[in-house]
Amino acid sequence: MKIISYNVNGIRAAINKGFIDWLKVANPDVVCLQEIKAMEEQLDLSLFTDAGYHYNYWYSAQKKGYSGVAILSKIQPKLVEYGTGIASMDFEGRNVRADFDGISIMSLYLPSGTNDLRLNHKLEYMDLFQNYINALKKDIPNLVICGDYNICHNEIDIHNPKGLKNVSGFLPVEREWIGNFMESGFIDSFRYLNKEPDNYTWWSYRANSRANNKGWRLDYAMVSKPLQEKLKRAVILSDAVHSDHCPILVDIEN
Repeated sequence: MKIISYNVNGIRAAINKGFIDWLKVANPDVVCLQEIKAMEEQLDLSLFTDAGYHYNYWYSAQKKGYSGVAILSKIQPKLVEYGTGIASMDFEGRNVRADFDGISIMSLYLPSGTNDLRLNHKLEYMDLFQNYINALKKDIPNLVICGDYNICHNEIDIHNPKGLKNVSGFLPVEREWIGNFMESGFIDSFRYLNKEPDNYTWWSYRANSRANNKGWRLDYAMVSKPLQEKLKRAVILSDAVHSDHCPILVDIEN
C-alpha cells in the first residue's frame, strides 16, 4: 500500500498550483492531507474522483479557513472515524482515520505552539492523544499515523538546532514527547530507512529558506511496530511545491 501524507496549507490554493495533476502522477493508494483550510461543500469533489479517489473523507475545523484534515483513497475503507473524542481538539478538525483490511491509516495535524497559550494547548493535546493511541492500539495494532506533528525530533531534523532550541517545534519538552511516542510502539519510517542529514519537509517562506534548504522535518509517517517487517520504502518528496510543506511517502506491504 502506497501512502502519501501532505500538509497542503490550503487545499484550494494547492489545487490552483497543480496539486491534482501532481496527484495523478504520484498515484498513491491513500492520501492523508492536513491543513486543508476548507469545508467539504467549498470543494469540487469531482476533481478527486476523476483522479481515481472515489472515497474521500473531509474533517474540517468549525472555524472556516483553518486547520482540517482529510483522507483520499482508491480503496474503500471498512470504517472511517472522525476525530478522537478529545473535545478540546476535535472542533479544530485534527484527526481522521480510515480502517482497511490489515491496516489502519490516520491523518493527524498536531497544533503548533506559536504562543504560550497555544503551546500549553498543544502539550495538553499531545498527552491526551498519547492516551488515546495507547487504547486504540489494543484493538488496532497495525496503525499508521501520518501527518504534520509540528515537532522536529533530533538535531539532524532541523537546519539550525543550536539557534532554534528555544523555538516551539524543537523545544526539549516537545522532542521528549515525540521520542516517548515512538518508544510506546511506533517507528519513524523515514529515519528507520534513511540516516542522512539535510532532509526536511517544511521551509519558511522567509529568507529564501527553501532554495537554501534551511528547513525542518515536521511531517512523519509513524508506523506501529507490528508493521515493521512490512515497511518497504519511506521518502520525502521535496520536488512537490504546492505548499510550504512537501509530501512524504511510505510503502507498506499489505
